[in-house]
Amino acid sequence: MTRKQKCWCLDPLVPVSPPLLIWDPWKFILNLLLLTLVLSWIVIFKLDNQIRAVVKSSFYHLRRLARVKSFLSRQHFETVIHAFISSHLYSYTEEPEFALNRDYFEEDFRSHARGRRWIELTVEEQRAYVMRLLDALEVTDRDKRLKVARAILYLAQGVFDECDTEVDVLHWSRHNIFLLYDMGIFTALLELLSMEIDNSQACSSAVRKPAISLADSTELRVLLSIMYLMVETIRVQTEDDRPEWIAAREAFKNELASPLYNGEPFALLLFTMVTKFCSMNAPHFPMKKVLLLLWKTILFTLGGFEELQEMKVRHRERLNLSPLPEDSIKVVRAMRAASPPASAMELIEQQQQQKRGRRSRRPLVKQDSLDTYNERDPFKNDDARDEEEDPEDTDSGIEGEVDPLDRDVIIQPPPPPPPLRPPTERVNFPKGLPWAPKVREKDIEHFLETSRNKFIGFTLGNDTETLVGLPRPIHESVKTLKQVTLSVNFPLDTRVISQGEEEVEDTPAEMLYLGMLPNLSQYVIALLKLLLAAAPTSKAKTDSINILADVLPEEMPITVLQSMKLGIDVNRHKEIIVKAISALLLLLLKHFKLNHIYQFEIVSQHLVFANCIPLILKFFNQNIMSYISAKNSICVLDFPHCVVHEMPELTAESLEAGDSSQFCWRNLFSCINLLRILNKLTKWKHSRTMMLVVFKSAPILKRALKVKQAMMQLYVLKLLKIQTKYLGRQWRKSNMKTMSAIYQKVRHRLNDDWAYGNDIDARPWDFQAEECALRESIEKFNSRRYERNKNGDFAPVDNCLQSVLGQRVELPEDFHYSYEMWLEREVFSQPIQWEGLLQNP
Repeated sequence: MTRKQKCWCLDPLVPVSPPLLIWDPWKFILNLLLLTLVLSWIVIFKLDNQIRAVVKSSFYHLRRLARVKSFLSRQHFETVIHAFISSHLYSYTEEPEFALNRDYFEEDFRSHARGRRWIELTVEEQRAYVMRLLDALEVTDRDKRLKVARAILYLAQGVFDECDTEVDVLHWSRHNIFLLYDMGIFTALLELLSMEIDNSQACSSAVRKPAISLADSTELRVLLSIMYLMVETIRVQTEDDRPEWIAAREAFKNELASPLYNGEPFALLLFTMVTKFCSMNAPHFPMKKVLLLLWKTILFTLGGFEELQEMKVRHRERLNLSPLPEDSIKVVRAMRAASPPASAMELIEQQQQQKRGRRSRRPLVKQDSLDTYNERDPFKNDDARDEEEDPEDTDSGIEGEVDPLDRDVIIQPPPPPPPLRPPTERVNFPKGLPWAPKVREKDIEHFLETSRNKFIGFTLGNDTETLVGLPRPIHESVKTLKQVTLSVNFPLDTRVISQGEEEVEDTPAEMLYLGMLPNLSQYVIALLKLLLAAAPTSKAKTDSINILADVLPEEMPITVLQSMKLGIDVNRHKEIIVKAISALLLLLLKHFKLNHIYQFEIVSQHLVFANCIPLILKFFNQNIMSYISAKNSICVLDFPHCVVHEMPELTAESLEAGDSSQFCWRNLFSCINLLRILNKLTKWKHSRTMMLVVFKSAPILKRALKVKQAMMQLYVLKLLKIQTKYLGRQWRKSNMKTMSAIYQKVRHRLNDDWAYGNDIDARPWDFQAEECALRESIEKFNSRRYERNKNGDFAPVDNCLQSVLGQRVELPEDFHYSYEMWLEREVFSQPIQWEGLLQNP
């Protein structure tokens, strides 16, 4: 039996309608779902590869990940954050200690769990084991305490031997750290740390040693590592935190800020370690871990820049002041980097290449900034075509500053060919000036004083309200100035005694300043000594402090590969120290300025007197581009990558290649912090601004403009702006592009004649008198607010007879022996005219 089939024969010349197709909607939806599922698996696989690449690389990817955080899973994003937190804590020479921590933990845990793993235990069983470790920390044997501390450190590191991925390491590290804090481990570690600091035997043996290595600071490194992991992990807040974790975070923050440890905050104990190390009394202290822990403690207790902005807004609302015109953090993030001025060598090379007829890129065309570079896909290998700029962007920013005599020599190269593919999508930046103008009360007073002398012939002091006799344009000018004035409403009666006793709020910044005040100069000098020793431009001296005690191994390297690895580790070690010190100083300055202006001024003056300004200028007097693009990191040795994945074979070629990222955000972070510190030290201080001029900072700062990052360029331009009036007309004439960039990016002060040098402040004056007057005001503030032994003439007098007679007077010991002689000499032998007391005066 044959099967009939229907066929359609279509003649191209005869129009025939096609057969009717039956469309099944369910089948179409099923195919669409299958296609969507396949595509999602492809995207997830690609994201996993990208995340793996990010974890292996350095910190340049964090800004990119912050923008695509919503597209990534929570676990993926926290993996990168965990790598960012933990990798700086450990040196590469500490890598063998990871396995040692695991061995000590498993040795003790095996007898307790009997074949079970840590991640298989219940919470109650884990708490019982942690309590057992806590009891073992109180033994007198030093070696046994060290083994128990290493087991606790392994728990804080996330029991990495029982984890398969870095996500698991992050999860268990966070879980274990909150468990350790709940069981009181931090308090026990603090007692052990105090014992190690006061261990005179270890200090004396370290002083006598000619070379100090990792072995001399083993106990301190273990304790500080646990405490750092606890502070940093508890400090960072995540969306999926449990309610008990949120409560523990607030309790831990209050505990660190309050003077519960020997009557002083925890940060002061770390400051004591810094000063003891710099005085050569304890050269074995691991300074990198101490500084990192100190920085994170200050950041946790006082708050970061976002918290600082919120506190500033609350303080202005409490004082009934106008709100801030903008959020400085948001404005800086939206700014765009400009192209640096071309140097003379670049111009000469350009002319030579053009004469030879070679086709090359225009060196004066704006290059891609770091911010624009962040917006690209960091996981693709872009061709050189992507680095070409749009023609419409070549006129904005700082271009090459050409000498007028050489302008006719430079030949414009032919226009670039059209791109083979569409240009890279760019970020939309706001048009116009980024900052709202500001005016101080002092500027309005100076403006009115000049106007009254000109039109009336006399002045009215600090009166900014009376405008009688002044022309109408002056009235409009004063009105405009007052609209942009941000001032504090000071009381009319500025006498200290009439204001009564000042109410001081016990904020974390106030308690920290009160504890630092007696030894503030020692703390500042110690930090600057460490910064000088870690600076890349400093030369090794015999009398300088040794900051490499916690990075040098016991046995020096014997092969070329080991030497290269140690060299990278030493450079990385110094960079991390610079990063921690710069961030710490900036946080102290900003929080003390918000708490009270005189607290900020005394810290600033100590920094200036300790030569902080020339030190920062010396730091920038180097090839800053090479410093920011330095690749002093070995990705495969970073924690937790080195404990989760198999270690590949290291070669000299792989170490020379370094990291895959093009920029080292650690060094860029340090440079920005140092520039901000320099800005805060010199702002509105003419004597310190003259120090910048005397030390010839203008060419140093101008070279720093080559770094294509908007925030760094902003603070460099601020430093150039405050000294332009002192640099002379010829400098301003030959740097007009830099002056234009200052106008575009730096906030305007309406009365500031910064571009012409006609201000009265440009005249010579007594710099020493200015600093002495500030010092006198600071001492008055400290004596009025913090001195316990106040002047007795201003103390209240008790006129009540009963209360005076009821007081018990403690007489000295020697007075009891000579009481009769004193009574005979001072009372019985002296004639007293009792009648005179009864007469009226």
